[in-house]
Amino acid sequence: MQGSNFVSFLTVQGFFIGIVFGILQSDSAESFLGLVILITVFFYMFAHICVGFFFQTLGVKAQPFPKVSHERNLDMFVREINKRESFIDAFYAHKSELLDSNSKNGREHK
Repeated sequence: MQGSNFVSFLTVQGFFIGIVFGILQSDSAESFLGLVILITVFFYMFAHICVGFFFQTLGVKAQPFPKVSHERNLDMFVREINKRESFIDAFYAHKSELLDSNSKNGREHK
């Protein structure tokens, strides 16, 4: 979850908790609105503090992508796949000859 999504989620949760708490505790519209705003702002600030501490302790550092070695490995894999495909194609091209010679050899041994 991205940090901005977490902040938005907790802010909305704070808003609804503020509405519930405001309904239970307030006597007038002004106190209701004040409680909702106060609790929503508290959850908003709390979410920013949590996200800040999370990213501070996460210790993510930019690492260079080893493009050259990845490209070399991918080229090697492509060559290997092409070799195997040519071997399999050659096998299927001569499969009937191989099966015919095996069946003739098998009949002779019986």
